[in-house]
Amino acid sequence: MNARRHSFFDGLLIQADKALRTLVADAPSPERSSPAAGNAEQPLSDAEKKHAAGLMRVNHSGEVCAQALYQGQALTAKLFSVREDMEQAADEEIDHLAWCEERVKQLGSHTSVLNPLWYGLSFGIGATAGLISDKLSLGFVSATEDQVCKHLQNHLQELPPKDSKSRAIVDKMLEDESRHAHAALQAGGIEFPAPVKTLMSLVSKAMTKSSYRI
Repeated sequence: MNARRHSFFDGLLIQADKALRTLVADAPSPERSSPAAGNAEQPLSDAEKKHAAGLMRVNHSGEVCAQALYQGQALTAKLFSVREDMEQAADEEIDHLAWCEERVKQLGSHTSVLNPLWYGLSFGIGATAGLISDKLSLGFVSATEDQVCKHLQNHLQELPPKDSKSRAIVDKMLEDESRHAHAALQAGGIEFPAPVKTLMSLVSKAMTKSSYRI
C-alpha cells in the first residue's frame, strides 16, 4: 500500500507536534536500548561528573538540532523519496536523543535551556535547504554529520576514562552518524567545498560551547 502523501498544512501540524515532543516532554522512547545499559556505573569525581554531563548535554543539543534539521528538510523536500529518507533519519536520531537525555540525568544534570533556539535555527536551515534543492539538502546533511562525527571523536578523547556508560553511547552515535553522512552523499547529495565546511564548523563550535555551560 502506498504511503499517504500529506498536504503542506498537514506537514506543518506534524512538525509542530514533533517539535513539542522534542523540546517539552521527555525524549520519545528509543527503538534500540541504550548502549550504556550493559555498563556498570563507575565512581566519578565531582569534576569528572560535571565535565561528562557537559559533554553529553552538548551531544543532546546536537540531536535536538538533528531532529529539527531533518524535519525541516522533510517538510520542503521536492521528491517524496527524499522526504521519506529524511523522516527515517530523524526517527533513527530519536534513539540518540533519548540515550543522551537519560545519561545527562544519570549524571545529575539537565539538558540545555538553549535547545528551543537551536531547534528553531536548525529547522529554518533545513527547510531553506529543502526549498533550494534536494541535492543541496542531502549535501547539508552529509556536511553536518561530518561535523558531528568530529565532535564525537573529540568527546571520546575528553570523557573520563572510567565513564564507560557515556563512552558507549558516544561510540554508537559515532557509528550511526558516519553512516548517515555516507548515505546522504550516496543518495545524491553534493559535496560541500572546504570554506563552507569551515564556516559550519565555526557555527557548530559556538553552539557546543554555550550548550556545555547552559
